[in-house]
Amino acid sequence: MKRSTIAQTLTLAAITALALGLAPTAKAANKGCSNFSLKGSFAYTSTGFIVAAPIPALVGPGAEVGTQTFDGNGSVTFAFNSSQNGNIGPGTATGTYTVNPDCTGTFTEVTPMFTSHYSFVIDESGAEFQAVCQDAGAVFSRIGRQRFPQGDWRNN
Repeated sequence: MKRSTIAQTLTLAAITALALGLAPTAKAANKGCSNFSLKGSFAYTSTGFIVAAPIPALVGPGAEVGTQTFDGNGSVTFAFNSSQNGNIGPGTATGTYTVNPDCTGTFTEVTPMFTSHYSFVIDESGAEFQAVCQDAGAVFSRIGRQRFPQGDWRNN
């Protein structure tokens, strides 16, 4: 094979590989999600561990169950019962959330004692999310599943 033919073939192969490699990335970047994609009441569980905290009694394993209600416009409310290193009790919180076009996002959980920051991904066509706490000193994961189907009167 001539050198120019080999060079042309390799160039064409490189361009094709680049184009094919970019196509899934471009498609993945915008899946059409927005804050409205995460709307309604979700039952959730969180489990993890606090490795460092301003209140030493909180350092240790933790678990939480509750409801997390997204309004479709960027506000979220929480009602939960938690056990943090054996300290058990109910609580409520408020926060904000943002959903990116690729169906990932962030939310905050603000209580009188702390503010937590989570990153999440929406799955099951908006009926579920999976999240991880992004705060130093805390290792928690959360899974939330929509309690009632979209359009159900109880999903407000």
